[in-house]
This record gives sequence, structure tokens and C-alpha cells, in this order.
Amino acid sequence: MPTISWFYGISIRMFLNDHPPPHFHAYYESSVAQVLIETGEIVVGRLPPRIRRFVERWRRRYIAELMDAWNRAERGESGSLGRIPGLDGQS
Repeated sequence: MPTISWFYGISIRMFLNDHPPPHFHAYYESSVAQVLIETGEIVVGRLPPRIRRFVERWRRRYIAELMDAWNRAERGESGSLGRIPGLDGQS
């Protein structure tokens, strides 16, 4: 599962050929959540409230890039998911 972004200790990842609806996985310490790209709803797992706010702010900022990465992952293009900058300006 490629990591597409990293910020404030949060790892954002996508599975290749994953099931719809479009989503990503957010990891922070022992917390894991599956987050819908379009709405930001957490459908599986949980994140601490502060981390949840960071992930939501990041999702809103990079929603177009997330959908592009989702479409590439859905096609199995593992080498080209790319990196999306984090809230701290790093990828």
C-alpha cells in the first residue's frame, strides 16, 4: 500500500485495485481510519479528534489530487500514484 502523503506523524496511504467508493487510509500511532475522499466521512476505524481535523483540512485542500491518485490506484499503477504535499508543506 503506497504512502501518498506524510505530515505531523500522519501517514496517508492507498491500496492498489481497492474497492469503491474512493477512499484513503490514514494512520497515526495506533489509530487507523478509512476516509471517503468525497465527503471526509470515516467509514472504518477512528482517529483522535485533533488528528481527524488535520486529515480533514488536508483532504479538503487536496481532493482533486486524491481523486487522481485513486484513479491511478484503481488501474493498478503502483509506480505513479505520486506524492501529495502534507499540511506542513512536505510530502
